[in-house]
Amino acid sequence: MGLLDHVGSAVGATKHKASGGGKDAGDRPPEGAAADDTEELDEESGNILVSLIGQLRIGMDLSKVTLPTFVLEPRSMLERITDFMSHPDLIFGCGAIDDPEERFIQVTRYYLSGWHIKPKGVKKPYNPVLGEHFRCSYSYPNDTQGFYIAEQVSHHPPISAYFYVSPANNLLIYGELKPKSKFLGNSAANYMGGENRAVLLDRLEDGEYAIGMPNMYARGILFGKMVLELGDQSKIRNEKNDLTCDVEFKTKGYFTGTYNAIAGKVTHNGKHVGDISGKWNESMEYKNSKTGDTQELFNAKTAKIVQKTVRPEEEQEEFESRRLWAKVTQGIKEKDLDMATESKSAIEDDQRRRVKEREEKGETWQPRFFVAKGDKFYPKIE
Repeated sequence: MGLLDHVGSAVGATKHKASGGGKDAGDRPPEGAAADDTEELDEESGNILVSLIGQLRIGMDLSKVTLPTFVLEPRSMLERITDFMSHPDLIFGCGAIDDPEERFIQVTRYYLSGWHIKPKGVKKPYNPVLGEHFRCSYSYPNDTQGFYIAEQVSHHPPISAYFYVSPANNLLIYGELKPKSKFLGNSAANYMGGENRAVLLDRLEDGEYAIGMPNMYARGILFGKMVLELGDQSKIRNEKNDLTCDVEFKTKGYFTGTYNAIAGKVTHNGKHVGDISGKWNESMEYKNSKTGDTQELFNAKTAKIVQKTVRPEEEQEEFESRRLWAKVTQGIKEKDLDMATESKSAIEDDQRRRVKEREEKGETWQPRFFVAKGDKFYPKIE
């Protein structure tokens, strides 16, 4: 059976169920997967996907493919990064802890807390256009505030730079996201390049806590149930105190394993000092190998998310994310795929027009809010 035959069968099965066909195991999420991590195409989406197949080749860079709007999460990647600022209580006051290992575990806790926040199903946020930016602020129960800004500082290759600061809580976070997407057959991979860095402003002697990211996989995109997985290795390190944590985001094997499991090993001065285990979408634990004590590191089921404040769209600038993508978002939420697709195409056409104009004038685009120093981007702060 060829690739198109597989897709045709999958769409046919969807039509059968949509017309009242009997329920079977195919109506349930894959074994071990949470319902919110899975998605099944309806008839219209299935037909669009069939028309997309002709563009795909194994190993192909998906940035060269026009993705249908039904796979899009109605927000920009610049906004999605704010998921990691949703549980600030996990890291506020961290600098006051005397033990460097404990400070490191608190930073690790913060990093692991952001992955459970996602839309239902398998969705991809909008690819930001060059110069697009997103701004928001936070008000915390302890009467302090936090501020965030992100900008798309490069289009080829795509790079999103971001900066967060909460001065009263002595916390600064900045970094770059450099995603690369590839088609792998029945899966699509999003390789999450770049680095996230945390600085404790009341513990500057620690230097930076550098944090890598796992990769993302959308399984079953051509046939079967679509499932989102995080996979591969990421590393958290603090060079000044010689502390590292190697985290493995485990992907489910064909016959063994489960979804969303992680395992981590913490080392200090090259010596093993603790282990992390659990599921990133449920509960994770840390076991101190020296004392044998175990503590819950994070529980996604009970944690409270701090909501961000964003200015109304009518008060935003032309290239602020929510205003820029407003019609696409409206189309997705109203399930008007024609409106969403046309609006998305208009944004992309305008982007190409601006690029052409700069080339004709011999102009080089420069970021507005960030400045490049080597392979890092720093906020322009006066």
